[in-house]
Amino acid sequence: MPKRPHDRPAADPLEEYLRNVTRRRFFGSMATTMTGGLGLTALGSLLNPTATGAPTTDGLQLPAIPHFAPKAKRVIYMHMEGAPSQLDLFDYKPNLQRRFDEDLPDSVRMGQRITTMTTGQARFPVAPSIFEFKRFENNENGVMLSELLPHTAEMAGEICFIRSMHTQAINHEPGITFFQTGHELPGRPSFGSWMSYGLGSENEDLPSFVVLITQGIGNMQALSARFWGSGFLPSEHQGCMLRSGQDPVLYLRDPEGVSRADRRRMLDLAAAINREEYERSGDAEAMARIAQHEMAFRMQMSVPELTDISGESETTLEMYGPDVRTPGTFAANCLQARRLAERGVRFIQLYMRGWDQHGNLPGEIRQQCQAVDQGQAALLKDLKQRGMLDDTLVLWGGEFGRTVYSQGTLTTTNYGRDHHPRCFTIWLAGGGIKPGITYGQTDDYSYNIVKNPVSVHDLHATMMHQMGIDHTKLTYRHQGRDFRLTDVAGKVITPILS
Repeated sequence: MPKRPHDRPAADPLEEYLRNVTRRRFFGSMATTMTGGLGLTALGSLLNPTATGAPTTDGLQLPAIPHFAPKAKRVIYMHMEGAPSQLDLFDYKPNLQRRFDEDLPDSVRMGQRITTMTTGQARFPVAPSIFEFKRFENNENGVMLSELLPHTAEMAGEICFIRSMHTQAINHEPGITFFQTGHELPGRPSFGSWMSYGLGSENEDLPSFVVLITQGIGNMQALSARFWGSGFLPSEHQGCMLRSGQDPVLYLRDPEGVSRADRRRMLDLAAAINREEYERSGDAEAMARIAQHEMAFRMQMSVPELTDISGESETTLEMYGPDVRTPGTFAANCLQARRLAERGVRFIQLYMRGWDQHGNLPGEIRQQCQAVDQGQAALLKDLKQRGMLDDTLVLWGGEFGRTVYSQGTLTTTNYGRDHHPRCFTIWLAGGGIKPGITYGQTDDYSYNIVKNPVSVHDLHATMMHQMGIDHTKLTYRHQGRDFRLTDVAGKVITPILS
């Protein structure tokens, strides 16, 4: 059985109460730590207390997790940072060709909020996609998909396309934060951290939550480490970012002259000090530090083996394409995602930057699609042929969509698109999701949803359900309130479940 935080003894309610930071303890501890030279680090811990385990409203242990039999054991989440255009990839709107350069009707826009980048435009000219769409086989009557993703389109029979996704955020930072944490404001735990906290890891030698990043083409938004942060959950549940190159994890290797035995003695001494601190203050972060140090020690052996792909067959490498041999490319990270999945990592997050195409969309989106298409299709094929797709839940999508109207100058060969949170497309595969279907529908302009809207909270609730979790029951008490990933919303999208 995997080790979970909930396997610890239930916390005594009185003890939990006494751990709360009182005014006297706050200033007393601050004075002590300032004198000791710990300063702002200690102050930050005091301002963000956490409790051991996962107390409910009465301070007792959470019910056993998973709450019911899961369909998926792990998640691979491919986040396309910058927001891909649904109109040019997935949401086929052939009637727009005859509306080229017409103004978007007021009856469609309905005075909805737009960004400051296009509020000053005199017109909102309709920009039909210049790319050809073709019909690909799925489990319905076929699905129309863009020529830009031919490899992915060949896997349409395994994919559930959700065309009615919508979000609250209209700018990148809050949009990404909302998708990653269920809230637009920073400070909440990320999706992967919730999964790590609730389900633990199946491999004690690797983190339960791993992050891989690929640099894209064109305009790239900043990626903040808090997107995979643990927020107020114990810090052992934050995502571990693996870098490309010789050192996938900084400072993982022992310095010259330090033996593994020396490292073991050092960690034992640090653990003893942290245990003393925990017994003195009740600060759960002291115990989290021990867990992180021990994980790093084990990763010194597991990470080099993970990142060495010399044992992969030529057939597998060719399936992922020529970029797979270059560390840090999306294809290479897709292969690493499969290797992490088969080693029991619970949540694997891939970021692909560069989808923010306000201008020169046709040129840039071609390059972006070329960078991701073969690798992500190969990942699905690889999982399927290894018998892993059934219990691996794969998600692909950005933080919002793009507008039907052009931002800036529109020509027959070039246009840009602004941010559009009202409707966009994501896709899911594996993990008990119905394969080869489409769900939801947008209007003729891909501007509003006309059938089966899906919110970010709905998506999170559905994915957690497939992992065997009732999203209303996985909570964590912080500052007197029980928090959860889906806040006070979210419903499971049962029609897409097999």
